[in-house]
Amino acid sequence: MASIISNERPQPDQVLTDIVDYVQNYKIDSKVAWRTAFYCFLDTLGCGFEALTYPACTKLLGPVVPGTIVPNGAKVPGTSYQLDPIQAAFNIGAIIRWLDFNDTWLAAEWGHPSDNLGGILATADWLSRTRIANGEKPLKTKEVLEAMIMAHEIQGVLALENSFNKVGLDHVLLVKIASTAVVGKLLGLSRDELINAVSLAFVDGQSLRTYRHAPNTGSRKSWAAGDATSRAVRLALIAKTGEMGYPSVLSAPVWGFYDVSFKSQAFKFQRPYGSYVMENVLFKISFPAEFHSQTAVEAAMQLHEQLKEIGKTAADIARITIRTHEAAIRIIDKKGPLHNPADRDHCIQYMIAVPLIFGRLTAEDYENHVAEDSQIDILREKMNCVEDTQFTTDYHDPEKRAIANALTVELIDGTVLSEVLVEYPIGHPRRREEGIPKLIEKYRINLARIFEEKQQKEILSATLDFDTFIAQDVNQLVDLMVK
Repeated sequence: MASIISNERPQPDQVLTDIVDYVQNYKIDSKVAWRTAFYCFLDTLGCGFEALTYPACTKLLGPVVPGTIVPNGAKVPGTSYQLDPIQAAFNIGAIIRWLDFNDTWLAAEWGHPSDNLGGILATADWLSRTRIANGEKPLKTKEVLEAMIMAHEIQGVLALENSFNKVGLDHVLLVKIASTAVVGKLLGLSRDELINAVSLAFVDGQSLRTYRHAPNTGSRKSWAAGDATSRAVRLALIAKTGEMGYPSVLSAPVWGFYDVSFKSQAFKFQRPYGSYVMENVLFKISFPAEFHSQTAVEAAMQLHEQLKEIGKTAADIARITIRTHEAAIRIIDKKGPLHNPADRDHCIQYMIAVPLIFGRLTAEDYENHVAEDSQIDILREKMNCVEDTQFTTDYHDPEKRAIANALTVELIDGTVLSEVLVEYPIGHPRRREEGIPKLIEKYRINLARIFEEKQQKEILSATLDFDTFIAQDVNQLVDLMVK
């Protein structure tokens, strides 16, 4: 005989209340977190500006109904669009993620915490313009950075011990959860309303990872985060109306998230919420490549120079051994045809072949006109990935969080080049001092892709100094960045 499930309304799941209490009560006092969030903002929008040079991205942008302009709506940086905050969040989130060039967090689950900026910036800008229209004060950009630090923390801490990819769910689920929490705070939700909002995000339909993996890898992976962060804004606004939530959305027998989507396992936590994730986030600085391959690309660039020095080219290579970690093998070790740019930037062999042949790896190198070069597929077929269990251990070690790759090249004449090992990519916290100047250079280059020189100077004047940046009104900063 089936057991009877009690219909007594339970107290909210601890996971919900921990998130909400963190967002509403935690005071961020880490100078490292504030500074890193500042650089993260610049880099994230810069990635969006580069994406605006790709028609495959821009065709998705703008209002749902062409020609719609929302009074006091949020503006989309790099464009002339002014939209409702939900659609603006989608637009900003899509450009941020399009080229796989924004920050990364690697743990039991992976993801890109700056994806949350889509919902954060859209909401903050819309609120600021609405407040001004009502004779009130707008938000300051420091509040945007605070929301970024908290969104990074929620997404990253949930990812430390909980692998959503192993149950087939995509990491943008965590963007939806984190964005809902911090957007709800910006909207002024009460504690009960915010608990309701986060519960709505968990009960929502969650994305499958289908679009990230063979044989279906496709461009949805480039706008999935925009979809998630915009959905978060929608759910937070629904909760603001007083709409009810679902307190045991995670733990409810049979119908809760754990039983339905997480193999009946409760979430595990390594640490409480603070500012750890922003302090330790990984920047993609040199290469627009899936992060598990960043060190492999650095190694390939070094080998390209070595080949030149001895008068050889990629055509002289007989085989390449890629010593790597388990996550890279699971996600980006691919044989056979690659069907589109999204497929190529998730193939470690492709991301090694291009720099070995051409001495570069840019977003343009994933496009068809480059991929059609037969040298690339010929070289891909000469590569073999093998797991180094120590690399996998160091990848999960919270004191290291290494993302090591090592390449050994054997030439057709029998020569074996010394293995090139790179443990930490330039965007890693252990290489911050080396990386930040290059991050700023990347930001300047991306501004130049979109804006005339006069506007570039105005933007740089407003954004390169931390104290100047945090004192600005959100709407004023965004106005500097629109077309």
